[in-house]
Amino acid sequence: MVDIYAMGLIVQKYGGSSVADAEGLKRVANRIVATKRAGHQVVVVVSAMGDTTDELIDLANQVSPLPNGRELDMLLTAGERISMALLAMAIGNLGNEARSFTGSQAGVITTSAHGRARIIDVTPSRITEALNEGAIAIVAGFQGISQDTKDVTTLGRGGSDTTAVALAAALDADVCEIYTDVDGIFSADPRVVPAAKKLKTVTYDEMLELAASGAKVLHLRCVEYARRYDMPIHVRSSFSNNEGTWVVKDHPEGGTYMEQAIIAGIAHDKSEAKITVVGVPDRTGTAARIFQAIADADINIDMIVQNVSAAATGLTDISFTMPKTEGAATTAILQRIQGEIGFQSIQYDDQIGKLSLIGAGMRSHPGVTATFFACLADAGVNIEMISTSEIRISIICRASDLENGVRAAHTAFELDAAQIEAVVYGGTGR
Repeated sequence: MVDIYAMGLIVQKYGGSSVADAEGLKRVANRIVATKRAGHQVVVVVSAMGDTTDELIDLANQVSPLPNGRELDMLLTAGERISMALLAMAIGNLGNEARSFTGSQAGVITTSAHGRARIIDVTPSRITEALNEGAIAIVAGFQGISQDTKDVTTLGRGGSDTTAVALAAALDADVCEIYTDVDGIFSADPRVVPAAKKLKTVTYDEMLELAASGAKVLHLRCVEYARRYDMPIHVRSSFSNNEGTWVVKDHPEGGTYMEQAIIAGIAHDKSEAKITVVGVPDRTGTAARIFQAIADADINIDMIVQNVSAAATGLTDISFTMPKTEGAATTAILQRIQGEIGFQSIQYDDQIGKLSLIGAGMRSHPGVTATFFACLADAGVNIEMISTSEIRISIICRASDLENGVRAAHTAFELDAAQIEAVVYGGTGR
């Protein structure tokens, strides 16, 4: 494992629940100062306090039903600016110099897509200057500046995690610590599986699959960035001193982990809906036309299943899943091209759930699929769709059956801990 106790550069990120109030800010300030006094250079990325971002969005929607994207980003970035300034004050009160920086001041360069900008580059010259002068640098997460328009932008969900990893990579940090309100990454959501185990290590590939499958402790873009630059992430709680979970390139060699752990974790997701396009003419290019129209609207598709066409009619059905929030837009797109494609009808279903097994160990262990399907059958869970990768098996079932399926799979793959390990210290887990 990375030795974070050798003197080096550490990037720490604190979520909204960790800095939710004045006491939280002072507790975080003490942890940062302790890290500094241990001989490290410290860069800190902060989220907005508590539910500030949601409250600002609600306020914007009260003022305007369709807030302008540029002005909404200008509003939302205020949340992180409040956190960074207050935290810098709290650190100063402990006798240490801290300098706060907005995303643009920190050199976070992004695309111009308001509300969902992506990081293009990080040029942290002001951060480096502050570190060289012995200060602690505090950076507002979730935000940057557009390369093209020079406007303030926000990075969307998980943006502060992504900011932290991007800064860590640009500064060649030794580790990026992601502080939240749970002690690490667990084998399943502890709210659904109280016997979930805390994982010592998770590979980038496993974490990408977990994040894409509904696990909310780290965002997908953050993990993608970490894998690209081989940046170790240490997910831990800001409310305790316990070691958390390390997200790294490979599991450490030796020990029992490599021999026994087939499944790293189980993720579930209730945020998707399923659309079935009924009676699609089975001819070349039809599916491409359907999915191109959806892609042109910037809607992400997850799982896809196409039935074998009926010999008598030459028609087939195509089912796919996407975020519930895109359901109305996707249905409208399909209705618009129905005459051109010639399919019969559209069926929409938002009462589904996705359950995923993830683990690098399944590459070399036959029988994982059989065990998975058998335990779901015993739990009375009917499988509607199946999708696989080298280290993941996902199924779609009824939303009402999802949590029973998670618990059944967790037990079937011997992931249950002997005693309760998961403690949510505050907030929602992010």
